[in-house]
Order: sequence, then structure tokens, then C-alpha cells
Amino acid sequence: MTTAIDRTADTDAPILDVLAERWSTRIFDAHAPIDESALASALEAARWTPTAANLQPWRLIVARRGTDQHARIVETLAGFNSAWAGDAAVLVVFIAETERDGQTLDWAVYDTGQVAAHFTIQAHANGLSTHQMGGFDRAALSQAFELAPELTPVTIAAVGELGDIRAASDELQARENAPRTRRSLDESVLVDA
Repeated sequence: MTTAIDRTADTDAPILDVLAERWSTRIFDAHAPIDESALASALEAARWTPTAANLQPWRLIVARRGTDQHARIVETLAGFNSAWAGDAAVLVVFIAETERDGQTLDWAVYDTGQVAAHFTIQAHANGLSTHQMGGFDRAALSQAFELAPELTPVTIAAVGELGDIRAASDELQARENAPRTRRSLDESVLVDA
């Protein structure tokens, strides 16, 4: 049984509900299957992300819990990520294509980040929980999936149903209940003329 958690951001200006309500959980239901329709919509949102010159310099690995591919991704997770992310129904690796036809694609990592953001927002809108991770061994992941040298793993998203916070470890509960904070816009915007 999942415990509903309201983690709506306290914003200084109005933003879309789907943005204010989205947060990155570390507690996933380890038994709930993925809602395939919701996942398909999130993947479709990723597909329609704008990219520089419409080059679409990104690729995905989508691995469902219980598969060899999911296990191989979990093996590359670093530190605390390895303690909780394996419970997610799906792990999605976002990969930048940094070179094509001998040309460096300067915007590939930026474009891939946008793909991950669009995926995450659509997933949240469809009731899925997500958490993006940078803590993983990129070289090990590339080797595990025999990625070509021009394909660079950027981030991994854990995706699935929100788990029951009451069943989580004390450390996970503390992280889930910690206040949501962001640096102020005054500190973030360098010039606002």
C-alpha cells in the first residue's frame, strides 16, 4: 500500500502544477509492474523533444525490472543509488550521440538532458514516479551494453510506482521527508536587464 506524499514545491511565481508537484522519490514499489501505457506516453514525449537542427542526437535503453538489462544497469549504479534504484519497475538510460559522420555534435548532451526532462514531466503527469541519477559508472554501463564510442550515457532515470514510505529504511524516510529547496532566482539569474 502506497502512502500518498504531497511534495508540491513552494514557488515564488506560479508554474504548471505538473512541474510544481514533480519530485524525485527514492522509494519505489518493488512489486508493482510498470504502467505500460504511461511509459509509452513518456517515451513519446521524449521523442518529440526539440533538438538542435532536429538532429535528435540521443538514444535510450529501457530496461524492465526482472530482465538481464535491468540487472546490468543496477550493477553500474554508484553509492546510495545502488541501495534503492533496483526497486524501480524500469530503468531508462539517456544516451547522447556526441559525434555523427565525423562531426562533433556540440549540443548533444544538452539535447539529451531536455529529452530526460520531457520524459520525466510526462511520466509524472501520467502518475509515474521518477528519479534521475548521475551516480553511475559510465564506462561500465557503456561496456555492459557495448555502446559505440560516440554514444555517451548521461543520466539514468528510475521509473515506477511510488512505494510505501513506512516500509523504507530510516535513511530513505529521512531523505524523502527532507524539505524541498532550490537556490533563489536572485542567486541564479546572472543578468536580468
